[in-house]
Amino acid sequence: QVQLVESGGGLVQAGGSLRLSCAASGSIFRINRMGWYRQAPGKQRELVARITSGGSTNYADSVKGRFTISRGSAKMTVYLQMNSLKPEDTAVYYCNAYDGGYRDDYWGQGTQVTVSS
Repeated sequence: QVQLVESGGGLVQAGGSLRLSCAASGSIFRINRMGWYRQAPGKQRELVARITSGGSTNYADSVKGRFTISRGSAKMTVYLQMNSLKPEDTAVYYCNAYDGGYRDDYWGQGTQVTVSS
């Protein structure tokens, strides 16, 4: 089992920045990839950004150039730096960890990000 704890959400004005953090614990040796997803009211959960254990990253088109995903020195901490935030970025952001061996997904509890116009 893997446990994920997120922090860093909040309310910010359009154009502002926020940094989300996610710390993994438990069977972390099984994690191949970590990332961030978001879900806005009435919409499906969507990928925002993810990073593999090898450091490869990919981003949703809507956040390219504005968001940056990175790992901490402990490798089982992942960050999402969000700049130039827009009202359409408002959503609950979820940390995800993927175990490629067992093909299991683990999720954090979610953190609210609200961008006011």
